[in-house]
Amino acid sequence: MEIAEVFAQYLEHVFAGKRCEARELLAGTLDRGVSARKLIEYVIWPSMAEIEKLYRRGRVSRLMVQMAMRINRMMADQLQAHLARRPKTGLRMVVTSGDGEIEELGAQMTADLFEAEGWSVWFLGSGVPSDEVLELLSKVKPDVLCIYGVQSAGLPALRMLMDMIRDVGAWDQMQTLVVGGVFNRAIGLDEEIRADLHATDAKQALKLMAERPVRIPKPDVPQPGRRRKRKAAITKTKTKAKAKPKTGTKKRTRRAVAAAS
Repeated sequence: MEIAEVFAQYLEHVFAGKRCEARELLAGTLDRGVSARKLIEYVIWPSMAEIEKLYRRGRVSRLMVQMAMRINRMMADQLQAHLARRPKTGLRMVVTSGDGEIEELGAQMTADLFEAEGWSVWFLGSGVPSDEVLELLSKVKPDVLCIYGVQSAGLPALRMLMDMIRDVGAWDQMQTLVVGGVFNRAIGLDEEIRADLHATDAKQALKLMAERPVRIPKPDVPQPGRRRKRKAAITKTKTKAKAKPKTGTKKRTRRAVAAAS
């Protein structure tokens, strides 16, 4: 059976809430020699993406999403134990995620795949306060902080975290990697929040980190949009100030005219 057929059958099972059938399908595929990594990358991951897409479009109910995501998490947990593992590389990564089950599962699978590549990984999930994340970064001293699946509602907190990381300057060698979420839909947003790298999914994240193992600092340039707004506001204020009549001067002028008369 081709991997595309496995994916199609698996998707039917998860949307129907058929846990046993989904488990037996992937177990049988493993037995036929398909690797756990391939099943994660070509079955579990795309099914998660499909669930998210259909839910955003209002084509599946919350009930179906809940059932499907719990089956996906169960299978991701089981496949993780079957991943082929490379020797330890000495590289370290902290993985956090946006709020939501889909986001947490994506972050978990990202952590699993990097761990299989020899990385030491600390997986935090979602909802961890920024100060506690910074405290862990100070203790662990990771090579990469990976933030997975942040959506629009989570951007203010992420901006604050990124500003703290870059402004404090205690993690100059650490790369920041944003994966998926709103960054897949808003081009350039990763640069705006001063992230070092952006990947659409875990597979691309692995490739990026292989190509960019060391951080290349970006110049700290003010955001043009914000600067233009500030400049425009200042110009407007100056124009108003020039146009505003000086009451005292007018009174003095009137007195001088009366005296001359």
